[in-house]
Amino acid sequence: MKLIQELFANAVIDEKMRNELQAEIGKTGKPEEELILEKKIVSEISLFELKSKVSGVPLKNVKAEDVSSDVLELMPEEAAVNYKMMPIAKTGNSLQIGMVYPENISAQNALRFLANQENFTYQVYLITPGILVNLLKQRRNISAETKKALEALNKEKGTDVFGKKLSTESIAEDAPIIKMVLVILRHAIEGNASDIHIEPGREKLNVRFRLNGILHPSLFLPLNVHPAIVARIKILSGLKIDENRLPQDGRFSIKINNGDVDFRVSTFPALYGEKVEIRVLDPSTGKRSFEDLGLEGRNLEVVKAAIKKPYGMILFTGPTGSGKTTTQYAILRILNQDSVNIVTVEDPIEYSISGINQSQVKTEIGYTFAHGLRQILRQDPNIIMIGEIRDEETANLVVNAALTGHIVLSTLHTNSSVGVVPRLMDMGVRPFLIPSTLKIIISQRLIRVLCSRCKIKIRPSEKVKNYITGKVKSMPAHAKSGVEIPDPFYIYEAKGCEICGFTGYSGRAGLFEVLSMSDELAELIQKNPLESLIYKAAQKQGMLTMEQEGILKVLRGQTTIEEVARATTEER
Repeated sequence: MKLIQELFANAVIDEKMRNELQAEIGKTGKPEEELILEKKIVSEISLFELKSKVSGVPLKNVKAEDVSSDVLELMPEEAAVNYKMMPIAKTGNSLQIGMVYPENISAQNALRFLANQENFTYQVYLITPGILVNLLKQRRNISAETKKALEALNKEKGTDVFGKKLSTESIAEDAPIIKMVLVILRHAIEGNASDIHIEPGREKLNVRFRLNGILHPSLFLPLNVHPAIVARIKILSGLKIDENRLPQDGRFSIKINNGDVDFRVSTFPALYGEKVEIRVLDPSTGKRSFEDLGLEGRNLEVVKAAIKKPYGMILFTGPTGSGKTTTQYAILRILNQDSVNIVTVEDPIEYSISGINQSQVKTEIGYTFAHGLRQILRQDPNIIMIGEIRDEETANLVVNAALTGHIVLSTLHTNSSVGVVPRLMDMGVRPFLIPSTLKIIISQRLIRVLCSRCKIKIRPSEKVKNYITGKVKSMPAHAKSGVEIPDPFYIYEAKGCEICGFTGYSGRAGLFEVLSMSDELAELIQKNPLESLIYKAAQKQGMLTMEQEGILKVLRGQTTIEEVARATTEER
């Protein structure tokens, strides 16, 4: 444990921390580098500079895009992954090998074996885990991998790949097509994409990934592979292969990079063939905490207080893709105890949660939200989640369920939290029932979070400065009392680096507007429930709008003013 000892000797950690780290390594068997980085004691580059000094192995800082695919493919991928090493340069018959753990005996033996087998000499350099990840991504370049699969398909079947004698189903089961689909799915996972769009055009097949809420072109393929790719996805999803006139929905699960990943599939007949949309259902998304979602300050306190109450409605509002379902699951995870019965009716079921009874709407056979809710009430539930309030019948059933002692979570489509009350009344809910059943309304949007590695500090223009200071002044007292705007003050903007895929952003967080029911609001709802009056009363009791919360995130350096404007332009 030389690195831990060095950190202690250099006073980076104290004796207590040293002993704790050594004890954890003894218990878990983790490499000390992994544990130090996991605890965020020092940065990756600082740690490996120290390791280079201790081990005497020179540290190599290499950009993945500067290493040719020919060099990267000189070592089998399995060896690269298992032994954490990759070729990074070649001169004649000599290779430079980057290793994360050059001291690993098994890795040294494997490298000697490969050198003897392939007849090359080598020199070892130290590389960081981050560099290794980027090198592996470069090796698995989506264009290069799909090109190889296309070449294999053409070689296997000849130039007339999709001749009349071959059925689409048989081609979909060919190894090159199977690999092509797997490559697309794997790259979506590794790139943290939330959606995959496979779109046939007039001349080519376009594959796009949605990253941090924004669609990006990722791959162009020959149009003649489209039927086989769609057929392969349909086979995985259990859909009808010969039905291309009607939309179909399905889902499947496969193992990628040693983990099981679920995908939700939707096919749609378009002008040049079936369009396929694949939603990546990352299980970790359904397990995020409130803090991970971006809930903080007063909003967090109000939500935590509301879910402790024994009954009442918790309503969510926001457009499709604003993270409502993820927030609902975060609340359900807290409420999910052995002593309660939780039943949901969803469309679709995004994530499977152990201990919760989840049901899927099937409108084609008459199983709607309203029908499901009537049945739920016969299942002795404590907590109910209804995917969406779409009609008058569902709205009244939800209110009655909350009145009879149930906690009810559901969503409603309005632009902001203050629009929920008038919307419920439009759907036939009597005004005097709303204050006694409705506990909180959570309206939300998603914004991209700045990449911590490459974001740039700038001085805002006079126009932006005035906009920010104006919004801070309009905030409730509890929020603006903790905000200091120095002169001059700084904000951050996106730049882009290899870590964030040159987008300048890494991940997303929520902007929340949490409206809590109060006596003043209850009185207002029964007398004059106009949105403007509800908004004024909500601000008076301390509610932050999504725009105001976005400004606070800008001042903390979490996001940009452009992101806040993009997410909140439709608000009020």
